[in-house]
Amino acid sequence: MAKKTVLVATIFILGLVNWSIIGKEAHLTEGQIVYLELAPVDPRSLMQGDYMALRFQMANAVHKVLPKADEHRGWRQAVDASDGYVVVGLDARRVGSFKGLYNNQALSEDELRMRFRVRDGEVKFATNAFFFQEGHAKYYEPARYGQFRVDDKGELLLVAMYDKDLKRLAPETME
Repeated sequence: MAKKTVLVATIFILGLVNWSIIGKEAHLTEGQIVYLELAPVDPRSLMQGDYMALRFQMANAVHKVLPKADEHRGWRQAVDASDGYVVVGLDARRVGSFKGLYNNQALSEDELRMRFRVRDGEVKFATNAFFFQEGHAKYYEPARYGQFRVDDKGELLLVAMYDKDLKRLAPETME
């Protein structure tokens, strides 16, 4: 009986994992493309081993308009942990710019709704790191934009890093 229970549980877990993978693959192929400009990060943590620490200009804009907590965190006032959506305007190249917080308003054709999360007083979009193969840091040093795929729920997935001219950065394109 215990073996059957373990087998059923294993099949169930593998089914859930595969369902999640299928969903992420669909998100990567069907999601709308948006480029978010990177914000400066501490140069000591820009390249740490096999990943790049990321911050986005959009996060700074969102942080400015969110209600602030009474406490101060470092050089800026803290924001309480929360989740929400931001309206992002898209230019002709699909570079996103902050329009405002989303409050169930209608969006135009050149706008997207994107989900953000506030954790430890910082606004986050999808990820705060870009992972790459060890020894490939030099290929990503010119990064100025992160390319995301955004689904109809406003969830983001980071796809790749791009330079100031929106040229994709990867070892095969830099050699």
